[in-house]
Amino acid sequence: MAGLYFEQFEVGQRFPHEWTRTVTEMDNVLFSTLTMNVQPLHIDAHFSAQTEFKRPLVNSLFTLGLVIGMSVNDTTFRTTVANLGMSDTNFPAPVFAGDTIHVVTTVISTRASKSRPNAGIVEFEHVGYNQNDEVICRCRRAALMHKQPRKTS
Repeated sequence: MAGLYFEQFEVGQRFPHEWTRTVTEMDNVLFSTLTMNVQPLHIDAHFSAQTEFKRPLVNSLFTLGLVIGMSVNDTTFRTTVANLGMSDTNFPAPVFAGDTIHVVTTVISTRASKSRPNAGIVEFEHVGYNQNDEVICRCRRAALMHKQPRKTS
């Protein structure tokens, strides 16, 4: 499936993404060690058992990447130029191995690029939920999107 071009996005448009993903302990340990985040709260079960959570927390950057990644097929697959930035990111509830994540994306704003005539900027809000429909991640993302190619006859 291809993503949408700049002109195909409308403010208020919602994408309840069909993908779901159960997070595993391996996801968390592998991501944390690959990114050299040796925080024991993510990778040490004995340490984590002594915290208020009683078990390892999933690395929040993995959670953010997963939430944004799960939106790609419906929104930006092969139609994005680049991510321009993320803002207003928060994690209202923890994620643990075994949680199943689903995501809803809403288009917050659109505007033509001033410097690139063949592109526009779309601001998305991505909201990730766990299996209990608790919000586990919220993020705004600005993406530079291709405009539809002009048809030549």
